[in-house]
Amino acid sequence: MGQPGQTDPLPAPTPDDVAIAAVVLPPRGGRDGSNDVGLPAEFHECQAMKEAEALAVWGNLQWCLTPAEALEYWRGDAYEQRQLFLARIAGEPAGLCSVTLPLRENVATAGIDVLVVPRWRRRGVGRSLLKHAEAVAWTRGRTSLDSFHEVPLSALPGEGRVVAAKSGAGVLPLDDPATAFAVAAGYELEQVKRSSRLAVPVPEDLLTGLATDARALSGDYVLTAWDEHCPEELVAAYAGLRARMSTDAPTAGMDWEREDWDVARVRDDEQRQVRSGVQSCVATALYRPTGELVAYTVLAWRPQLPESLVQQDTLVAGGHRGHRLGMLIKAANLRRVQDRWPSARSVLTWNASENQHMLAINTALGFRPAGYEGEW
Repeated sequence: MGQPGQTDPLPAPTPDDVAIAAVVLPPRGGRDGSNDVGLPAEFHECQAMKEAEALAVWGNLQWCLTPAEALEYWRGDAYEQRQLFLARIAGEPAGLCSVTLPLRENVATAGIDVLVVPRWRRRGVGRSLLKHAEAVAWTRGRTSLDSFHEVPLSALPGEGRVVAAKSGAGVLPLDDPATAFAVAAGYELEQVKRSSRLAVPVPEDLLTGLATDARALSGDYVLTAWDEHCPEELVAAYAGLRARMSTDAPTAGMDWEREDWDVARVRDDEQRQVRSGVQSCVATALYRPTGELVAYTVLAWRPQLPESLVQQDTLVAGGHRGHRLGMLIKAANLRRVQDRWPSARSVLTWNASENQHMLAINTALGFRPAGYEGEW
């Protein structure tokens, strides 16, 4: 849910003044399935709103999907339908809302989002967009709705009223406009995630020291890695770990079920990343006695934002924890990406506030808090 800002002295629109319409994207085409030719103006207007919001909140576009990523995302796939809606007032873009509908599991849930441009905030436009998104979800039989928004560290006040996450870890300031909007709309703060940033390149002596310490407890494991495409001999095991990631990562009271990952889903995800222009490095650990794949971590890079990397999943399978595998694979992957993408200057990541083990690993690597994300 977007952050409200300063407003112009405009009259409050009536519900009839707010025209909300679906953004219809052309089907995928071309050899790679991307096809960004002939996109409707509404798509570009929504992307411009998202980018303006990222610049206002963070001062850069690193937290925002690139146009290629956004196009691929909003087209949806066999696992999730995604609907984007643009609101206009007197023909002028005034905001957007969206609904994401899982299709294979979590079919009673829907993700929703609302964003209003600054000059139309605090005039009821957000409530109209929220009502529209909720109605779409309920029409599809969804009974549990979730959303999120981010607050940069610089915007957090030292004092004031807060709302605490039901997970028991983390708070958000109640005077944050998006937080107040979610509370007023009846949403509950289930979880607070910390967003963190790491300056790269990481000093080599730090990576070497952390990796050496980790190897002292991980002698029964061997590292392997790949770029973009998982090797055929590992893809079934990798799919199993991806399924575990959907439940092993802390989700507090969010009403989410285990995702069903198989080889086809992994390959579909890899193709989606390629169409989005996203490149990735994956580092993994194998258990020597059995050859079993037991841990993985993913770093992603976007050519449109060459200075920024995104830390995606990191998982160590239960039964293999306590051997410093998380640190071992993360240090190895950081070393790889620094060689592959020397233009990168930072890594972004997100962790549940209650996930103290992973936060400790990230802190040791040099990650520092950048802000917080509320899961509603």
